[in-house]
Amino acid sequence: MFWRSVVVKLAITILLLVCFVLFILSIFLLQFFENFHLNEAETSMMKTATKISYLVDEQEDHQVIQETTDLVKDPNNRVVIIYPDGDFWVSESNDDHLYRLEEDWINSDSELVEVMTNSKELKKQITLPHSDVDAIIVGKPVLNNGGVFVYQSLQAVEQTKLETRKIIYLAAGIALVLTTFFAVFLSTRITSPLIKMREAAHELTRGEFNTKVPILTHDEIGDLAIEFNRMGRQLKFHINALRQEKEQFSGIVTSMADGVVTLNRNGDMIIINPPAEKFLENWYFEYNVSTNLSNKPLPTELKEVLEEVIGGEDKVLREIIIQGRNYVMLMTPLYDGSQVRGAVAVIRDMTEERRLDKLRKDFIANVSHELRTPISMLQGYSEAIVDDIAESKEEKNELAKIIHDESLRMGRLVNELLDLARMEAGHIQLNKEEVEIQAFVERILKKFHGIAADNQIELLFENNITSNNALLDPDRVEQVFTNLIDNAIRHTEENGSVKVSVKNNENELSVSIEDNGSGIPEEDLPFVFERFYKADKSRTRNKEKKGTGLGLAIAKNIVNAHRGSISVRSKLHQGTTFTFNIPKNSKS
Repeated sequence: MFWRSVVVKLAITILLLVCFVLFILSIFLLQFFENFHLNEAETSMMKTATKISYLVDEQEDHQVIQETTDLVKDPNNRVVIIYPDGDFWVSESNDDHLYRLEEDWINSDSELVEVMTNSKELKKQITLPHSDVDAIIVGKPVLNNGGVFVYQSLQAVEQTKLETRKIIYLAAGIALVLTTFFAVFLSTRITSPLIKMREAAHELTRGEFNTKVPILTHDEIGDLAIEFNRMGRQLKFHINALRQEKEQFSGIVTSMADGVVTLNRNGDMIIINPPAEKFLENWYFEYNVSTNLSNKPLPTELKEVLEEVIGGEDKVLREIIIQGRNYVMLMTPLYDGSQVRGAVAVIRDMTEERRLDKLRKDFIANVSHELRTPISMLQGYSEAIVDDIAESKEEKNELAKIIHDESLRMGRLVNELLDLARMEAGHIQLNKEEVEIQAFVERILKKFHGIAADNQIELLFENNITSNNALLDPDRVEQVFTNLIDNAIRHTEENGSVKVSVKNNENELSVSIEDNGSGIPEEDLPFVFERFYKADKSRTRNKEKKGTGLGLAIAKNIVNAHRGSISVRSKLHQGTTFTFNIPKNSKS
C-alpha cells in the first residue's frame, strides 16, 4: 500500500510538523495584521480629523476650511464639520456606498454628541443609517461645542486584510512546497537502500532474475542486499529448469493431433490445445452458445464426465457426436496428494476413421447403384429394339433417344469420376488470371435469377468487396459457385431465400452461400464432400433434377487446388451454409 511506505511515513511526519507550526504562526499573524490595519486606519483618520479641527479653530472662513479639507482628507473618506456657530457640512467621497451623515442622526448618538459637548475624542465602528454599510468613524472636538468627524467604509480595511491574508497564505504554500521537497529528498536519501531492494524484489516477481541490488553500505542493510542477490541467483536456476519442462510439455500438447483439456474441480478450463478448441467451437455452434463470451461455459458432456471422474476417482471413456463428427473422450483424474484436484481429457476425432470405414463399404455399392440404372435402361430398350417390340419408326426413335440420353449420363458420370481422380492425384491444371470479382459474381448470379424466380426463391447478394481483383481460375471457381448455388436452390422450399455473401480484401476471397432450406442431417455432415454423396430425396425440392453426387467433391478439390479451404455448417430444417476461402498469396 502507498501509505505503508517508509518514505511516505517519514515525509508525512515532517510535513505534519511543519503544517502545525505554520498553522499556529498563521493564526497569530492574521490576528496581528487584522488589528494592525484597523488601528492604522483609525490613526490616519484621527490625524486628518486633528488637522481639520485645528483649521476650524484658526480659520473663520468656511469656504477656505472646506476647500482645505477636500485637499487634506483621503478621497474615499467623508468629513463632517459642525461649526461652533451651528453650521453643518459634509464632504464629498469617491466611495459611492459611503452615505452622507445627517445632523439629526449625529445628534441622536450620545457618543458623537459627547465629542462636541465634553471635548472627547472618539473612535468606533458604526453602521451607516439607511444602509447596511459598516464604517469606522473618528471624532475630534472643536472649540465652542463644535466637532470634526471623519468616517470611511470598512470595505477598504477588509480589502487590505484580504491582500495581507493572501500574502500569508502564499508564503505558507511556498513553505509547504519547499518543506515537501526537502522532506521527500531527506526521506529518500535515508530509505534509498530499502527502495532499491523493493524494486529489485518487484523485478524478481516479473521474472527478471538478473536483477541485482547495489550494495551501498556495509551494515545490516548491506548484508541483506548480499543475501538478496544470492537468493535471486538460486531462483533463476530453478525457474529456468521449470521453464524448460513447461516449454517441453507445451510443445508436446500443442503438437498433438488429439485434443487436450485440463480442468480443475470447478470445471474451469486451464489448458486447451488447438484440436480441443475446434471441438469446443463445434459444440458452441451446435448449442447456439456465443463464442464472444469472455468466460466460455464448459460443454455439458465434459461437465458430466468431470463429475463422474471426481466422484468415482477413476478414468471415464465417452463417445460424443457433434455436427456429424465422432469424438471419443478419455478423462483421467489428476491428484493433489490423496484428493482429486481436477482432470485431463483427451479428445480424439474419430470421424476420419469412421468415414473411411463407411467409404470402403459404400463406394462399390454407390458406383454399382449409379451404373446399374443406365445399364439396365440401355439393356432393356436395346432388347426392345432387337426384339422388334417397337414397331413404328417413331417408337424406335424414342427408344434410341432414351438409350442416347442414358449413354450421355454414363459418359458424364465417368468423366466426372476421371476429373475427380485427376484432381485427387494433384494433376489439376489451373489457368489463373486477374478477375474483377464483382462483375464475375454478378454474371454468375444472373444465370440463377431465372431459376430462383421460377422456384419462388429470393436470391440475395451481400457485397463486402473492398479489393475488386483476385488471381484465380475463373472457369473452375465458377464451377464451384454453380454447384453450391444450384444445390442451395434445389434444397430450399418455396418463399425461401438463398444469400450469397462475397468478401474480397487484400488477404483472401471469402464466399458464403447460405440457405434456409431443409438442412443436412448431422450424421451426414462429415460425408458431404465425398463421392456419390446425395441429399435425402425427401428433402430435395426439385425431384426431376438429380445429380451424380460428385459436385461437392469436385468443388472441394478445386478450392484445395487454389490452396484454399471449404467447410459446411448445417442444422436440420433450419438451413445450410457453405463457405470457401481462397487466399491471395496462393501459388500453384
